[in-house]
Amino acid sequence: MSARLNYGKTFLLGFGFFGVSVIWGVYNAFVPIFLADKFDLSPALIGFFMTLDNIAALLIQPPVGAWSDKLRTPLGRRIPFILIGAPISAVAFGLVPIAAALPLFVACTSTLLLSAALWRTPVVALMPDITPSPFRSQANGIINFMGGVGTIVALQTGGMLYKMSPNFPFWLGSGLVLVAVLIVYLFIEEPKEYETTEEQPGMWQSLKEVFSDPDKSGLRILFAIFFWFIGFSAVETFFTLYAKNHLGLNEGDGATLLSVLPLFFVLFAIPSGFIAGKLGRRTTIATGLVILIIMLILLYITPADALLTGIAPLPLVGIPLVEGGARMLTLAGVLLILGGIGWAFININSLPMIVDLTSAARIGTFTGLYYLFSTFSAIVGPNVNGWAVQLTGGNYNIIMIIAPLFMFLALLLMMGVKRGEAVSSN
Repeated sequence: MSARLNYGKTFLLGFGFFGVSVIWGVYNAFVPIFLADKFDLSPALIGFFMTLDNIAALLIQPPVGAWSDKLRTPLGRRIPFILIGAPISAVAFGLVPIAAALPLFVACTSTLLLSAALWRTPVVALMPDITPSPFRSQANGIINFMGGVGTIVALQTGGMLYKMSPNFPFWLGSGLVLVAVLIVYLFIEEPKEYETTEEQPGMWQSLKEVFSDPDKSGLRILFAIFFWFIGFSAVETFFTLYAKNHLGLNEGDGATLLSVLPLFFVLFAIPSGFIAGKLGRRTTIATGLVILIIMLILLYITPADALLTGIAPLPLVGIPLVEGGARMLTLAGVLLILGGIGWAFININSLPMIVDLTSAARIGTFTGLYYLFSTFSAIVGPNVNGWAVQLTGGNYNIIMIIAPLFMFLALLLMMGVKRGEAVSSN
């Protein structure tokens, strides 16, 4: 592995994460609307349904990550999972909006969730495979930049297409996933040094090692990831319903408002990697958590009318405050901008911290541990908040005070982390 960052190859690899992000951006924005309006499900049931993707990921992604470490094929150890899982995901995703009955809808989404879980860990594990440790935060910034572009496409373009037909965002996502995976297949070559290797511990043995590690850095990082994803996944899942019921926006404008968060995540994805290179990953993550805590508390305490106060014209990602009016950046949009910056500081540097706790031969396994904790939290988060909304009589604003409590727990854990910074490359 060359001791430098290959920017061109890293950007091309980012198309894999782009495809993943398009799917989940559209899924999280519009599937809750289908469940509420098309199938008349309660907030608690919507919260449960929106955790099914994470249940599938919890069961499949960690063992797939460990399996991909050991797999040897002419195509490599990660690519076969991507070539099998992604096309199935694309087809199932395109069928979701046209499923008229709830059982058929569940069948389509279940196929999507299972197939997506098959290829997500391998495509993410390719980044540390081809990147030396000192540059993994920067490389993760690049692939998350591409992932953020995918989320913006999903929310911004998806919001406009949804107004034309609820089918169109899903069909666009299906096509983009196929294109993204083709790019990864054609342009990314896996390292050859893994063609032969000694037997490596599996996922559960690796998890046992993390728990028994004397300084507990790995354990603290994993539980911090668990807590901050509880908060963030809940906000992400329910934001369009929050915008509709608390702010009084329509579904399309709610998705558009949310799109400023991934936009600024994208803008700060690459800088976040370089900032961590200067300040350290732990400090950068802690700063991001403080920013998100403040943002969420302000969303909770600020009256809805004030949150929709126009600040300045903002084409594309602004929202019209009156029918046919100019798109405006609102106070809510400003807070979501801060949220995007904070999330970049956190998300860009957490995976590199995890994989730098281990050797190159076990990167897939430790990537799987990352997803074990992040996806389990994404199961807990929507359920906790779904029940909170239901118990408070449909008060979607309650999400914005529950989420920062979990972020604060994550902050406390990060204060005790001693390892996971970049290691020198020989």
